[in-house]
Amino acid sequence: MHFNFEIVLRTLPYTIGTGMVFTIKLTVLATILAVALGTLLAMMRLSSNWLLSTVAAGYVNFLRSLPFILIIFWFYFLVPYFVGWITDAGGPVAVGGFTSALITFTLFEAAYFCEIMRAGIQSVSIGQIGAGYALGLNYWQVMGHVVLPQAFRNMTPVLLTQMIVLFQDTSLVYVLSLTDFLGAANNVGQRDGRLVEMFIFAAVVYFVMSYVASLSVRALERRMTIIR
Repeated sequence: MHFNFEIVLRTLPYTIGTGMVFTIKLTVLATILAVALGTLLAMMRLSSNWLLSTVAAGYVNFLRSLPFILIIFWFYFLVPYFVGWITDAGGPVAVGGFTSALITFTLFEAAYFCEIMRAGIQSVSIGQIGAGYALGLNYWQVMGHVVLPQAFRNMTPVLLTQMIVLFQDTSLVYVLSLTDFLGAANNVGQRDGRLVEMFIFAAVVYFVMSYVASLSVRALERRMTIIR
């Protein structure tokens, strides 16, 4: 009876215009960079070079064995020192909350995208790879022209599903006081004493966006199945 959702409508320019824009921007950029890094790691894992395969496997297993919230804290506090060491600045260098979060999400999600892409690469028939070599293509040409295009097509629904998970995980930057969508909703709720309304609003928005995206992925998957 005491719910006041007028606060939700009144603060939409802040929660959506600022918070959701931050969330979507982080999701899209982190996905693009993580897919690129994950693809490189997948190729390293499948390499016949023992060192490359071991390094990639160690990276993936290490990051997937740690809580994501712990990695967020690590990178948020350690990245400035690392950048300062790389640039020989003599001390920590401010990199900004968004940049730190982007680096963290890229490195962490790359471990998951690596396994997705590894499955995609292995789904391509070895006969096609052999045909590529028979035509005189080298390893990188075979990967770029034969294997990866098919791997991306095969794994597109799974990649998009992982992107939805990443979108939901961006809410964890709230613990760093960054103004993502959940952080913006919390700020309004704390300021006006309307945490219940704002958290219900945040839950509904996350549910609707994730559910619609999931339905779109299912439709794409059915369409790709028909095409095959």
